[in-house]
Amino acid sequence: MAEARARRLSRRLAAAPTHWNPLIRDAAGQYIGRPDGWWEDVALAWEIDSVDFHFYREDYARTLHRNNRYAATGIVVVQTLPSQLEKDPARVLADLTSAYQEAKARPRPAVFLAPEAA
Repeated sequence: MAEARARRLSRRLAAAPTHWNPLIRDAAGQYIGRPDGWWEDVALAWEIDSVDFHFYREDYARTLHRNNRYAATGIVVVQTLPSQLEKDPARVLADLTSAYQEAKARPRPAVFLAPEAA
């Protein structure tokens, strides 16, 4: 539900995500993450992080590890709560637009879309 709302909202962006739920790897082929939205041209990740899926200690720890992998490789990431998509879409759009500009202004990190297993 939240991702469908995010997809609809993203159509209002000047530069919408180029991929949804892609597998991202670093230059050595190591797993980085599978963001909800991804801008391939600037290596920008969008995560819709619901309390429902990040409530327990282990889930929260996985989220922190994921965000650390993004940071270590230079990926700019925007985290959005599902409630923000409905209650404050203008803020979400502003956050994404700002992050896109930030990502565009720095050299693109050496991260890649992984081919999906057939």
